[in-house]
Amino acid sequence: MNETLTWLLDAVQSVDPIVRTLIATLAIALETSILIGLIVPGDTVVIVAGTAVTSPTEGAVLVVAVIVGALIGESVGFLLGRWLGPKLRYSRLGARVGEHHWTRAERYLRRRGGPAIFLSRFLPVLHSLVPVTVGMSGFSYRRFLAWTTPACVLWAAVYVTAAALAADTYRELADQLHVAGYLFVGLIVLFLGAVFVVRRLLVRAEARHLAHGDDADVED
Repeated sequence: MNETLTWLLDAVQSVDPIVRTLIATLAIALETSILIGLIVPGDTVVIVAGTAVTSPTEGAVLVVAVIVGALIGESVGFLLGRWLGPKLRYSRLGARVGEHHWTRAERYLRRRGGPAIFLSRFLPVLHSLVPVTVGMSGFSYRRFLAWTTPACVLWAAVYVTAAALAADTYRELADQLHVAGYLFVGLIVLFLGAVFVVRRLLVRAEARHLAHGDDADVED
């Protein structure tokens, strides 16, 4: 397994760093754009790119690029919501998302305000719909950025760091342990498992704001 994994990691690392960074930026921009985030695995591309990081500087550049890509994608969603409004929601594409998802995003934003923008970056489905919903609402773009930027920074730093540390650990142990490949896979699986658990905990913690019922006070 070590030989196969080493070949794969070397193949990713052989790609020009600028190209890798641009691909990750584009992938996360698409992932956080309207509806595309439901089908484009931007987080997977970021993890793959993160495994090729070989220095703190390279890691920092990738993190910044991913943050920029995420902000571009979310800004596109916001502007589409602002310009197209309900036309997008009730279009054929919007209908494929499901009215219950749109209603859920709208209700969540109305009840939670700014925190909904921050937390939605870590919630399934909502991370693609909330930027558009914010654009349809009365939120200013500046206020939107104030809430979504720290979420994008945290998300990018965690994903790139986890991938880089897993790959670095593997490279250090590959020549010493035959099970180094399994250790690498285990670390990635452990990280993804932790992400899944955190998302489930967030969904549970936010359940009352996501559920049907009387509107709660909006938080700023």
